[in-house]
Amino acid sequence: MGERALQNRVMKLREIEVQQKALEEQAEKIRQEIKADMETKQVEEMKAGSFVIRWKTILSSRLDGKALKAALPEIYSQYCKSSESRRFTVA
Repeated sequence: MGERALQNRVMKLREIEVQQKALEEQAEKIRQEIKADMETKQVEEMKAGSFVIRWKTILSSRLDGKALKAALPEIYSQYCKSSESRRFTVA
């Protein structure tokens, strides 16, 4: 891909990312409106036509790696595993 073609692809990517952000903001606004309605009605589940909307509290337990490393660094290092990934950025 030539430099001009690459520049055009990056410009197109940026346009799409702006549109994507705007759409996600609209979607989040709608989610908040639905949640507010559910809160007002004091329900965790509602039906809307063929849709079932759920907004439930989920409890989970997670390991606090930072606290474990501070309290028991030997055990932390024994069970810690490294991972590798690649990050794509356009600046």
